[in-house]
Amino acid sequence: MSETYDFLFKFLVIGSAGAGKSCLLHQFIENKFKQDSNHTIGVEFGSRVVNVGGKTVKLQIWDTAGQERFRSVTRSYYRGAAGALLVYDITSRETYNALTNWLTDARTLASPNIVIILCGNKKDLDAEREVTFLEASRFAQENELMFLETSALTGENVEEGFLKCARTILNKIDSGELDPERMGSGIQYGDASMRQLRQPRGTTTQNKQQCNC
Repeated sequence: MSETYDFLFKFLVIGSAGAGKSCLLHQFIENKFKQDSNHTIGVEFGSRVVNVGGKTVKLQIWDTAGQERFRSVTRSYYRGAAGALLVYDITSRETYNALTNWLTDARTLASPNIVIILCGNKKDLDAEREVTFLEASRFAQENELMFLETSALTGENVEEGFLKCARTILNKIDSGELDPERMGSGIQYGDASMRQLRQPRGTTTQNKQQCNC
């Protein structure tokens, strides 16, 4: 049976190697921790249909390699993304320091309007923390990002990260700030939405034809 949904959103998971991007995606899709996670080579893909604000949304998620040698490959997947999880590891200052570069890439290559949530991952390793919650939340504020600390191991805030991002995109569609029909918006109407949209459009066309007579 084919899935019915109102919208499809293209999402990215970006950030340095070892931040736990693939584990976050796996936890969100499979609802369990990925034990034997190796570094992603190039790009991996996952999708899940979620209910957000009364709408059914299919999230099409591209998990990108964090290693520099794959940067040219992964960058080609940025185009036309509506949302992104920007991930760092709270126990690694190095992954936190690289955030500005990842952010610039996302806003330049995907879209200046891309909705981004900053995720401080590995929250379960609080004793080994190198980046405070306050410091990261300041960074998020300065760069107009949403912010959560997550744990791919326990599942804490993982679902909330994806849903918060999707909810913001929906709000921007409702307010007219995002146009799903614009090329490269990273948003597509699903079957359910298209059925609703076709009816009024057909009516408008008939009216125009009558006026021309």
